[in-house]
Amino acid sequence: MNIRFDGKVVAVTGGAMGFGRAICRRFAALGARVFACDLDATQLAEAAAGTSIATARVDLADRAAAAAWIGDVERAAGGPIDVLVHNAGGTLGRAWARIEEAKDPDWDAILAVNLTAAFALCRAAAGGMRKAGRGRIVTISSGAGLQASRTGIQAYTAAKHGLVGLTRQLAAELGPHGITVNSVAPGLQASTPAKARVWAARAEAEKQAVLNTIALRRLGEPDDIADGVIFLASAHARLITGHVLPVNGGRL
Repeated sequence: MNIRFDGKVVAVTGGAMGFGRAICRRFAALGARVFACDLDATQLAEAAAGTSIATARVDLADRAAAAAWIGDVERAAGGPIDVLVHNAGGTLGRAWARIEEAKDPDWDAILAVNLTAAFALCRAAAGGMRKAGRGRIVTISSGAGLQASRTGIQAYTAAKHGLVGLTRQLAAELGPHGITVNSVAPGLQASTPAKARVWAARAEAEKQAVLNTIALRRLGEPDDIADGVIFLASAHARLITGHVLPVNGGRL
C-alpha cells in the first residue's frame, strides 16, 4: 500500500506533542504541505524543527481565532485545505470530581477545545472543500466517545461523544460534495511526558491490571494514531465516511 500526499494541504490542530506531533511529522514525511497550530508555541516549534511544517499559535477555545487560522492556511496555500485533522483536546489537566462538585469553568474549557473548536474549524474549512469537490476531515475522538471514560471526567466524555456525533452528522452533510468525515478513537496511551510520568508512577500490579483490559497487552503510541489518520485521509479510504476507528489494542 503506497500512500503519498504530495502537494496536498494538511491542517492539524494540537500539533505540539503526542498524537498531533506524530500526525504532523508523518504527513510532512509523505510529501504534504503541513500547517499546524497549538497553544504551546515553544513545543510546537520543537515539533516542527527540521521540517517544512508551518506553525501558528492559536487559542482554539476562541471560535473566531480557530476560523481565522483556517483562513490563514487557505491564503498561504493558495487554495482549500485537502485534509483537516482536529486533534487538539483532552482533559486539559482537569482532575476528576464528583458531579456535585464539578466546576462550570472546567466543563466549559473542555467542551470548548474538544467539541466547539471542531465545529468552528469544520465550518470554516467546509466552504473551500465544497467548491473543490473533495476533502478529508479526521477528528480525534476517544474510547470515551463510545462509552464511559477511564478518566471519569464528565465533560471529557460528553465532549467526545459530541465529537463522534458531529463527525457522523458532517459525513452525511458533506458526503455528496466528495468530502469524507471520519474519526480515530485512541485507547489508553502515555502519549505526552506528563501522561508517561503518571503511568510510570503507578504500582506494577495496577499497571498490569490495566494492561489486562487490553487484548494486545500494551499501551498505544502516537504513531499508532498517526497510522489511523493517514489511512483515513488517503485514497485507500475513499469509500469510508461517518466511521469511528478505534485504535486501542482491543479493549476488553
